[in-house]
Amino acid sequence: MLAKAGCKINIGLDVLRRRSDGYHDIETVMYPVRELYDEIAVERCDSLRFVQDGIAVDCADEHNLCVKAYRLMQQHFGIGGAEIRLTKRVPFGAGLGGGSSDATATIMLLNDLFGLALSERELLSLAASLGSDTPFFVRNEPQFCSGRGEVLAPVALPLAGKYVVIMKPDEGISTREAYSGVCPAVPSVRLGDALQMPLSQWRTCVKNDFEPHLFAAHPRLAQLKRYLYDLGAVYASMSGSGSAVFGLFDERPQVVPPFENIFIHIEILS
Repeated sequence: MLAKAGCKINIGLDVLRRRSDGYHDIETVMYPVRELYDEIAVERCDSLRFVQDGIAVDCADEHNLCVKAYRLMQQHFGIGGAEIRLTKRVPFGAGLGGGSSDATATIMLLNDLFGLALSERELLSLAASLGSDTPFFVRNEPQFCSGRGEVLAPVALPLAGKYVVIMKPDEGISTREAYSGVCPAVPSVRLGDALQMPLSQWRTCVKNDFEPHLFAAHPRLAQLKRYLYDLGAVYASMSGSGSAVFGLFDERPQVVPPFENIFIHIEILS
């Protein structure tokens, strides 16, 4: 069985407050990017076997989210052995949710492989136990995300047919680094209200709270955002906790990287 585990971009990200459990309450919209994806294949075998190729991931196999997803399903449902093959194409440390998407795809593949017939509610709960943005990939449609990111509500945005350009330099950002420098605050204009404004005005009111301190620490990210606006983007932002930066365009732009070693992906949003 084979699945394409796509990624996402964040349209706005407000960090509202630190919670007593150590997480943060946030508000953000996650929007699917479908043509940039990892491939995951699963099949039955005597025990767990994990094979990975493509982009090298800097963690031991047992810490890979695909393996964690298998262990979770084994713990809850006593599933048998499986071979999991991951072909990695989505950059990690990018704020694109590639690892979370891999985990959710693995859960859903194992659900089908072992005939568990889990409901969407059960799949969402399982995914949420592995991360804050993993539940988004169960639905993989535009969602307004709150709580720590796992509370989902469908949202309509005027982005279908827009071109997205995603650029990521050869530096990554950990979640720990991103949250260590953020200053939580409830904004005067909440994200849900800001997104009701015309797309042409998002530049002034739809923000990512991680940008100020991460742009100071990683100036090439600020350079990429400026480049995308200079290129004609109607809106540009860092995605999630970075380090990918994206721009939304009415027409396909001619992208000339402003410096070397940049990952670039362009597609039309659906």
